[in-house]
Amino acid sequence: MKAVLQRVSSASVAVDGKVCGSCENGFLILLGVKQGDTEQQADLLAEKVANLRVFSDENGKMNLSLLTINGGALVISNFTLYADCHHGRRPNFLNAEKPDNANRLYEYFCSRLTSLGVSGVEKGEFGADMQVSLVNDGPVTIVLDTDTEFR
Repeated sequence: MKAVLQRVSSASVAVDGKVCGSCENGFLILLGVKQGDTEQQADLLAEKVANLRVFSDENGKMNLSLLTINGGALVISNFTLYADCHHGRRPNFLNAEKPDNANRLYEYFCSRLTSLGVSGVEKGEFGADMQVSLVNDGPVTIVLDTDTEFR
């Protein structure tokens, strides 16, 4: 499982011109699920996201977590995080999980964030053509991958 975290002051996602999710002061999370990913990996990733200390304290140091600041999260499913561009000019997405299981793990990850105490977890529309808007704060962008980060 792979997540691209962007610390945002605001973010929103729209489908067909209608906003279906948004957050203020927190993370925009692009979430990719690959074949073979499990609920255990979703648990580890959600725990890391909720507790990662990348928000500024009173001294301007990145020392606070999403939980500490009572921040929100906008989670967007993004199979293109598993693009394989090694051969030719057209990426393949054979490593991405099939839609049914990917959606199940995406929903599980979102519910896990909520159960950990992240307030205001909102989502995009799985499988839809979405337009994402954000104001990246910092900018701070971090990539987490359960295949490399949690060994």
